[in-house]
Amino acid sequence: MDTSPIRNMKDSSETSESEYSSSDEELQEAFAKGLLKPGLNVAVETNNKQFKNCVNLMKQKLSEIKLNLPWIERLDMVNAPAPLAPELALQMEEQEVRRAKQLQGNKKLPQYKTSQDPVLNDFRRETMFHRQAQGAVMDGIARLKKLGIPTFRPDDYFAEMAKSDEHMQKVRVNLMKKQAMAQRSDKVRQMRQQKKVAKQMQVEATLKKHAEKRKVLEEVKKYRKGIRQDLDFLEDKKKPQNKQPNKMNPKAQMKAKIKTSKYGFGGKKRRSKWNTSSSSANVSEYRKPQKPGRGKQGKGGKVKPRLGKNRRIQIKARSKKRLQ
Repeated sequence: MDTSPIRNMKDSSETSESEYSSSDEELQEAFAKGLLKPGLNVAVETNNKQFKNCVNLMKQKLSEIKLNLPWIERLDMVNAPAPLAPELALQMEEQEVRRAKQLQGNKKLPQYKTSQDPVLNDFRRETMFHRQAQGAVMDGIARLKKLGIPTFRPDDYFAEMAKSDEHMQKVRVNLMKKQAMAQRSDKVRQMRQQKKVAKQMQVEATLKKHAEKRKVLEEVKKYRKGIRQDLDFLEDKKKPQNKQPNKMNPKAQMKAKIKTSKYGFGGKKRRSKWNTSSSSANVSEYRKPQKPGRGKQGKGGKVKPRLGKNRRIQIKARSKKRLQ
């Protein structure tokens, strides 16, 4: 049997393995010496396209497509934005403060600065659009008047809105809800503040009352021990206010004078039945109490005995019948 093809295959495999191992060794030696460079082993795609900002070509293209028409046909405006209204500036400041508090209170939100807040940036961007359009309108109307072109607004003119009426109604309802919630929170905060102030005033009044009471008790102790001889601390130190007499007109004075001459001044009504030192010392109406057993006597000087209970009831019944 002829085995030469098999021997030839073995020899070819041995030579390929030796060549592969020798190539690996050569690569390792070249890498260690630093002879390998980028692009030698991997094919690097190079883009030869060069991007240039050719201003001359751009101007040439602009001049080709530009139409030399009068301004009234083009109506293009290059102007500065209109000045910011005070109400809009105040609203922007309030929104900045509110958003800053919201970002500081919520730790989950990213800690933006007020100028870097995306919500405020959107609001400022919309405000800039509005101011830019307003400035263009102001300058454009002045320019049209200068050219002698009349301007008017039709009665049936309606500007097309970017958003539908339903969407704007939802936005309005949402804003009204937020405003109502803010007003409610303000009222609750004011009521809470008023309660705190009232409680503080009550505590101060109680402390003042206790201090006055403590002071009076100390003065009483001094008086009992003999350190203090007068009781001036018990008198009210408030000075009585001098009441000015009511000034009456002459007609009323004459009427009061006639009543006084006829009926007198009337005198004091309050505390008229209270005892005084003279009334308590008066014993002219005092009667000596009688001895027991000398009450009402009948004929002959004998004391009438009291009737029984049944007899008294019968007498009362008879008297009632007579009255009826």
